[in-house]
Amino acid sequence: MISSSWGAPAAFTKGFDLQHLTDGLYGRHLHVYSWPDGELKQTLDLGDTGLIPLETRFLHDPSKDTGYVGCALTSNMVRFFKTRDGSWSHEVAISVKPLKVQNWILPEMPGLITDFLISLDDRFLYFANWLHGDVRQYNIEDPKNPVLVGQVWVGGLIQKGSPVEAMTEDGKTWQSDVPEIQGHRLRGGPQMIQLSLDGKRLYVTNSLFSAWDRQFYPELVEKGSHMLQIDVNTEEGGLKTNPNFFVDFGAEPDGPSLAHEMRYPGGDCTSDIWT
Repeated sequence: MISSSWGAPAAFTKGFDLQHLTDGLYGRHLHVYSWPDGELKQTLDLGDTGLIPLETRFLHDPSKDTGYVGCALTSNMVRFFKTRDGSWSHEVAISVKPLKVQNWILPEMPGLITDFLISLDDRFLYFANWLHGDVRQYNIEDPKNPVLVGQVWVGGLIQKGSPVEAMTEDGKTWQSDVPEIQGHRLRGGPQMIQLSLDGKRLYVTNSLFSAWDRQFYPELVEKGSHMLQIDVNTEEGGLKTNPNFFVDFGAEPDGPSLAHEMRYPGGDCTSDIWT
């Protein structure tokens, strides 16, 4: 079993503070345990390229000793793998560069990779950049060398109409084109994702953690979350927002709600509850 290390509850429950990072209250390690006895066998230090590792996923093929961890703050997808001597090692497989921005709290904005998953056939890896606002699809048939094959913008801090603008190297500003779905402007950024067993329907919600939602997307707390469907091209790769699917959690009987995890009753690509 391999576990990650988000951070100390005393830090992340209050929202994000850079000082907490300096104080060592956020993680940068993976922990390898024997299973099921739970003995700690090895600790991997991901260094400055692996700050705030969150989700870990193995390839589904049980014969493959490799998987990935999404490192939120540094926005890197790190591959971990077993070596010939039986120990575990790691390397950065995908890196999302921070954007130079204006009218934000910092001069650069990380993508903030929050959730990711791997298709059941181990061909594609998907992840969400919560702050940038895009969902990406990579071909990982060569696990060492992922290839970007799909990308769609479904929210984020740099969408058109936002006060925050991204800047190119030559100083020009730009904002992402985010579609309205059934007349609704998309709030927040893509966060949790879930994929159907056939790999064709990717669902997305937008709440990370209430304290962080309130800090980065206050409108999300006021108006509630939503759930979207992204249609997937499973042959060549490609993502497209489904215009006919929109679940509005702002209209709940007891007021706006924040949506997070999703599950398929018959099984999905992150829970082996199916047979």
